[in-house]
Amino acid sequence: MTAETLSSLAAGIVLGLSAGFAPGPLLTLVITQTLRHGIREGVKVAVAPLITDFPIILITLFVLTRLNDFDRLLGLISLLGAGYVLFLAFESVRTGPVTFEESQEQPRSFRKGTVINALNPHPYLFWATVGAPFLLKSGQEGLAAPLLFLLGFYLFLIGSKVFLAIVVGKSRTFLTRKGYIWTMRVLGCLLGAFAVLLLMEALSLLRILPTV
Repeated sequence: MTAETLSSLAAGIVLGLSAGFAPGPLLTLVITQTLRHGIREGVKVAVAPLITDFPIILITLFVLTRLNDFDRLLGLISLLGAGYVLFLAFESVRTGPVTFEESQEQPRSFRKGTVINALNPHPYLFWATVGAPFLLKSGQEGLAAPLLFLLGFYLFLIGSKVFLAIVVGKSRTFLTRKGYIWTMRVLGCLLGAFAVLLLMEALSLLRILPTV
């Protein structure tokens, strides 16, 4: 593997882990469906991003590649992305014990997960400001780097939620323990470092810094 493909894989893993463990609507649904109906139903919710995210990715890539003055626009978007990732880092560092209410409805877990993720603004913000620009930049040297980014991102995004479904199914107290909180803090620090790299990339595209 080249340095470019390794860095793309690493970025996908860090962002996927952070998104997978971060409290939010989808994580809450994974927990409630697991507690109410068992681990299998929680896993069904966890795989919902495979359905909802790819139309977002394709549309975002289509729009970005057809805009004029592409590099400068990508630089501005990367600035927004750096700010968004920094916000995610802050949210990860300040994560506390997760609280939730058990669902009393029938399972229909996959449908619920798909609807919740489709209505959640975070995937749209992520792919518009971070994910799609990263794919386009890394794809300039070939398909290996963006494919590894996607592989790392979704393997660890879905894998972390499946892991949580299994753990919560066996121990209801995991998300209130210090181990989970410190995991989120470490991921927050890694996201902060990634935000700095995005900022440098943005300044390079805007020709404020030398091209990296």
